[in-house]
Amino acid sequence: MAVSVAREHWSSRFAFLMAAIGSAVGLGNIWRFPFVTGENGGGAFILIYLITTTCIALPIVIAEVMLGRMGGQSPIGSLMQITRKHKKSVFWVLMAWGGTLGAFVVLSYYSVIGGWALKYVTLAASGTFGNLNGESSGEIFGAFIGDPMALIGWHTLFMGINIGIVIWGLHKGIERAVVFLMPLLFVLLVGMVFYAASTPGFERAVDFLFTFDFSKVTSNTFLMAIGQGFFSVSVALGAMMTYGAYLDEDVSIQNSAIIIVIADTGVAILAGLAVFPLVFSFALEPSAGPGLIFVTVPIAFGQMDAGLLVGTAFFVLLSVAAVTSAISLLEPAVAYMEEALTWSRKATAILVGGAAWTLGIASVLSFSDWSDFYPLAPLGVLVNQTVFDVFDFIVTSWVQPGVGIMMAIFAGWVLSRETVLDALNANDPNALWFRAWLFAVRVVCPIAVLLVFAGAVWPDFVASMMPNGGE
Repeated sequence: MAVSVAREHWSSRFAFLMAAIGSAVGLGNIWRFPFVTGENGGGAFILIYLITTTCIALPIVIAEVMLGRMGGQSPIGSLMQITRKHKKSVFWVLMAWGGTLGAFVVLSYYSVIGGWALKYVTLAASGTFGNLNGESSGEIFGAFIGDPMALIGWHTLFMGINIGIVIWGLHKGIERAVVFLMPLLFVLLVGMVFYAASTPGFERAVDFLFTFDFSKVTSNTFLMAIGQGFFSVSVALGAMMTYGAYLDEDVSIQNSAIIIVIADTGVAILAGLAVFPLVFSFALEPSAGPGLIFVTVPIAFGQMDAGLLVGTAFFVLLSVAAVTSAISLLEPAVAYMEEALTWSRKATAILVGGAAWTLGIASVLSFSDWSDFYPLAPLGVLVNQTVFDVFDFIVTSWVQPGVGIMMAIFAGWVLSRETVLDALNANDPNALWFRAWLFAVRVVCPIAVLLVFAGAVWPDFVASMMPNGGE
């Protein structure tokens, strides 16, 4: 059983915001958002994304940070504390276990992708992107991910960076890292956008991102927008709850959550403004899928005059975003192990990080020696999915929606209104923001997240329930 340990608190609200924004802003914003937008028609998708993020992700962020501050420990320790104090079933501790284990699994394969970003910093800086075409760029990427020893090396470096930060604790480790890295990320991203604004494809990119063509909207567009908003903000993985445990009582959770979601969404849109002008300027394909960043965009860097500098800055940006998210994925399990084992932070960070690194080897091999190994095929599910695919599917399609629904129900229905009002330092139960939040976590969020879950598990059934069969 976890034991209570003394927790440090953020030295300032700014430090908390930088950490929480860093947790939310990651590869999902800079790598995934541009290609998801490209695949779903641009502006109409962004509009739906903004609405769903406000109505679904934001209320759950508020709930998660609130639960963390209420418990004051790791997610598991916090839920144990809350359920005991308020005489609620220990069943609800499962959501903390789910989020913590989900974060651990995500960290194992997220570190592999983070290693890709680090590798591409060196490729960009060495001028490797010069005179690339689609075939040669694809060959470079394919050769890299198909080399398990190279992937293990970069995976090791990325995980080592994160363990090194978390070892030093809240003030000397996480705070120092995010207070430096997050402003750096914003400077790099804004610089990329300014450069993109000078390219001939900028006007077309703006039209693509902000012209609302609803003829391209299908049921899948709504599900993708809900999923992207929900997962992009890093909810239901214990990170926000852990960071909330370090938050002073006088800090407004709701105002902080709004800033976090606005910053996260802003970075995603800025990433689109940085990437798509390059894609259009060099007649590349905006719906190139996951290969957009690692295969398509390097071609543009190779063709532009300042490609070496801009390309290097871009992949440094991608690496920074990956690190700030990864440390938030490592922290929940480290915090719990500190409580459970009463070991030093150094020992627990190395133990948890090392275990995640070991699990990540399975994802590394998914791109080479295990590329034809489908672990769940004998059960008749996910029959064409590698270990890497299975990890990602289980966490994003099962664990996060499940934890998210439980979190919304627990905060909205299980805890009393008086308890929640007190936890949020809200004086007026009739305040518009409070009533809107309570309605969202009680009704909107569970239904919407359930749709994302059903859309991932039974896509044909969900599409058939939509207007025009999802077309």
